Amino acid sequence: MNTTKMHDYYEILNIDRDASAEEVKKAYRKMAMKYHPDRNPGDKAAEEKFKEAAEAYEVLKDPQKRQRYDRFGHEGVRGGGMGGFGGFDIDLGEALRTFMSEGFGFGDIFGNNRGGGRDRRQRGGDLQVRLKLTLEEVASGARKKIKLKKNVVCEDCSGNGAVNTDAFITCLQCQGAGEIRQVSQSLLGQFVNVTTCPRCSGQGRVLKDPCKACNGDGRVKGETTITLDVPAGVTSGNYITVSSEGHVGPRNGPSGDVVVLIDELEHKQFERHGDDVLYELPVSFGQAALGAEVEVPTLSGKARLSIQPGTQTNKILRMRGKGILHLNGGGRGDQLIRVVVWTPVKLSSKEKELLEELEKSELTKPPVDDQGFFKRVKEAIF
Repeated sequence: MNTTKMHDYYEILNIDRDASAEEVKKAYRKMAMKYHPDRNPGDKAAEEKFKEAAEAYEVLKDPQKRQRYDRFGHEGVRGGGMGGFGGFDIDLGEALRTFMSEGFGFGDIFGNNRGGGRDRRQRGGDLQVRLKLTLEEVASGARKKIKLKKNVVCEDCSGNGAVNTDAFITCLQCQGAGEIRQVSQSLLGQFVNVTTCPRCSGQGRVLKDPCKACNGDGRVKGETTITLDVPAGVTSGNYITVSSEGHVGPRNGPSGDVVVLIDELEHKQFERHGDDVLYELPVSFGQAALGAEVEVPTLSGKARLSIQPGTQTNKILRMRGKGILHLNGGGRGDQLIRVVVWTPVKLSSKEKELLEELEKSELTKPPVDDQGFFKRVKEAIF
């Protein structure tokens, strides 16, 4: 492998830098299965990916090597008596040994799963739904009921697809084994490739007398309702997976999952900024100049806020703990108040006279030091 490219090990395995050891192993297994040479014969690009994954895994699975890599990058794990791959410029043989040392074998590559006792029933499909949430629901979490239109178990045949228990016969292609065995060659020698029987889909038997209601599928169109607890702090683009609530599999096969995509609705009063929320508060000139106690809306109801005398427009005030609960716990964001001094549009004659009289005062005019004035305005905004 050409280490001069300096590919980041976390990016190679597509994991976060704080991924657990189990997540590192799972990510490596996924990459190794995808790019294994026996699955991609003659594909040099896949071979390079396979070696890259092995190199990244050898570093990140070892706490000491990973610590040095996090601190010093590739220089921290290259050479220097690291052992093993001696600088991690590995060849295919070493990458294959890494793969085999983790207990993965040809059965994993080609779906044998090391034995004939596995559940060969076909899994149902996943469902994807969108869930719209208000900012108030996002702020504190919510319990939502979601209706799902999906494949459900056929009641007439209890999901097995047959009229009765005698409606099945042994599959002639696999002789009831549910799998087809073929001997083939790999880079490491001869091995037995075991695949699911295409005729019976691994069940070892075929249906001769199907259920009339479901036409032998074991499932029909239906509707169910699930209850979902949405944690506080989610945002648009987040998703929640609900296991085994998707489409039922054919003939009592396991159900798929439901993937719930979060859509956060736009709020009429607040803007979200991370776990903080921003609210624009219009105040009169008198309130800004003299100070005032005002009532402002929050995500949890009304609250009182003090406006200090001399407050400038675009000044940001902070209400601690009035924002959104952090997704992983540990506190809540704040509510930010942007003060906007409101200018009246229509004035009576008397009001004009009062303002004209007030305008004569030097205290109501901007300071001569324009740069200092605009600096304070910028500080108030930013």
